[in-house]
Amino acid sequence: MNVVSSITLDNIELTRIFFALTTLLISAHFFGYLFHKFKLPKVIGEIFGGFLLGPTVLGYLFPQVHNWLFNAFAEEGKLISLVYWFGLILLMFVSGFEIQKKFSAEDKKMVGAIILGATVIPFIAGWIAPSMHDFSPYLGSKNNMLALQIVIAIAVAVTSIPVISKIFIDLNVLHTHFAKVVLAAATIQDIILWIALAIATGLVSSATAMSFTSITSSVFITVAFFVLAFTFMPKVINFGNSLKYNLLIKSSVAGYVLFICFLFSALASILNVNIVFGAFLAGIVIGLMPNEKFEKEKNHIREIGLAFFIPIYFAIVGLKLDLIRHLDLGFLLWFLVFSSFFEISGTMLLAKAIKKDWLSSFNLGVAMNTRGGPGIVLATVVFDLGIINETFFVTLVLAAVITSLAAGYWFKYVLSKGWDLLKIA
Repeated sequence: MNVVSSITLDNIELTRIFFALTTLLISAHFFGYLFHKFKLPKVIGEIFGGFLLGPTVLGYLFPQVHNWLFNAFAEEGKLISLVYWFGLILLMFVSGFEIQKKFSAEDKKMVGAIILGATVIPFIAGWIAPSMHDFSPYLGSKNNMLALQIVIAIAVAVTSIPVISKIFIDLNVLHTHFAKVVLAAATIQDIILWIALAIATGLVSSATAMSFTSITSSVFITVAFFVLAFTFMPKVINFGNSLKYNLLIKSSVAGYVLFICFLFSALASILNVNIVFGAFLAGIVIGLMPNEKFEKEKNHIREIGLAFFIPIYFAIVGLKLDLIRHLDLGFLLWFLVFSSFFEISGTMLLAKAIKKDWLSSFNLGVAMNTRGGPGIVLATVVFDLGIINETFFVTLVLAAVITSLAAGYWFKYVLSKGWDLLKIA
């Protein structure tokens, strides 16, 4: 087959692509801006913009228009899917830039307690959840119960650094001790849970049948990739930076930084580690580099991602939500109550163990229960890989939206009452 001719598009197909992308982009930015004006997370507005164009609204009211834009193409649909994946990779790459690198000695005890309470306890609760509730109706096409069990555990424990950071910025509390402690704990939690997700996706990406050996191999490869990324790759990158004949960095520093992102993603894919985890690690490694000339390029990549690829990604997440056919309200309420209970109570339990008052402990629990972007990324990755079905996908996205909104309203209420977010003894 001629590869070039196989990807050639006629004028009608090109028109559909550009109309679809333009419509998604305008809707994402419009509602993102509107939600931001009303002090709501911008990311939720971007998802809402895509949701309006999806099967629940546009598809229901004007099915022919929806079908022409989003359903009636094959090769061009793959190109839009490629834009979606670029958005996801860039989102995780720039999220890696923001990871907190330094923690003060006085915060280590509190951060450690929060990690135990907000990660270990809810993760264990999620792990045993299938013995309390039948999750078999929510299995994806890969029919891998172990991978699903890991995903449930992650979904119960996940916290959103970008959304909780945005809430803190909007409320002007990002400089507070409370915000610093929460973001430090969420940083370490993110790394732990992304390793777990990489293991889960490795289980369904492997061509071999699942066995104890394949599971052990997946865990070993994921952890080894993580360790080497932090111990070996920074030295390789520093060496590459200093090479006289490094023409890529001489030609375009931004291109060089993106090359590192795609290299990590490609290596992850070769090793059957999820490419999202590879991009996330690349972002952390770039963020750790002492080379100051990367700062301007990181900002440029962030700006390009936030202008086009990342809003498109979140809009397509909304586009995938079909509440008419795939909303299980009973399961959504059960999962929301179950996950929130263990995330908040686990955090409170450990916060009380280090002598924090009830209000401070509850505030910490609500902050760590904010699922936001990572909860949505988790949903899209495991849905696309066939670990979960559409009903569970809808549940995870809605849980991320609801907990993010709830956290914003709660902290606004606490501050309006003049109460302390975190009382220091």
